[in-house]
Amino acid sequence: MKKAVFVTGGTVGSGYAIGERFAKEGYNVIVTSRNGERAEKAAAEIAEKYGVEGAGYALDIRDEQRVKDIFADIDRRGLFAETVCLNSADMGFGDDPAKGMPFFECSIEEFQRVFETNLVWNFMIIRQAAVRMRENHHGAIVFISSNTAYRAIPNRIAYSSSKGGINAMSKALALDLGQYGIRSNVVLPGTIKTQRWRDMGNKQIVNGELTPIGDISDFEDIANAAWFLGSDESKNVTGAEIIVDGGMSCQLYPVVLNDLKRKASENE
Repeated sequence: MKKAVFVTGGTVGSGYAIGERFAKEGYNVIVTSRNGERAEKAAAEIAEKYGVEGAGYALDIRDEQRVKDIFADIDRRGLFAETVCLNSADMGFGDDPAKGMPFFECSIEEFQRVFETNLVWNFMIIRQAAVRMRENHHGAIVFISSNTAYRAIPNRIAYSSSKGGINAMSKALALDLGQYGIRSNVVLPGTIKTQRWRDMGNKQIVNGELTPIGDISDFEDIANAAWFLGSDESKNVTGAEIIVDGGMSCQLYPVVLNDLKRKASENE
């Protein structure tokens, strides 16, 4: 069996960068997306660029049989997804990223959908991957969570809660699956320079001015952390978390607030 990385939401952004990072190291790449054509295209692009095999699949929530069928097809291809990177997520902000979903407006259906995507769906994928990892007594699970699991932001209760659940799930998996040679770890990004973030303009919630390091994450920053946790570079690391947010989470408050307070005092 040929080693491969399995990346959900791998057609753009951090997911695509994760696929590239592993392909650069000789891993074959399996990409999923709700859009099958985009998944196949991304996998083919990465495969051609790095001289590896690529496979793309359409995968949506609420369909465990589809997950089983995909892993059966991966088996037929002679691939072993020894690393699974769970990057895809429901962002839980409704129709407006700047507004989010206010508590009193967030419907039960919306709240359930976020949890179904970010927790239940990931559980389905992990179980099928872990069956193969157990047979090989080797495997790595990498969740892409969020620093908002620990530092909440306004109007994102479903998202923050689900990401906290992911962190807990990873620790439970580390305990339950360690005996089979399977590790489970989490990358916690802060704000990333996505196109959606760029399009928000002056409505951006966080930018580099608020972080100690003076910048927020590029896609490659997340991919490098996922590579470390998903490869044998971290063979004795499980149940751990790596925060990649420019130091946003380590501070009691952004230093820039001192400057704003000082300016406000000067203008009084």
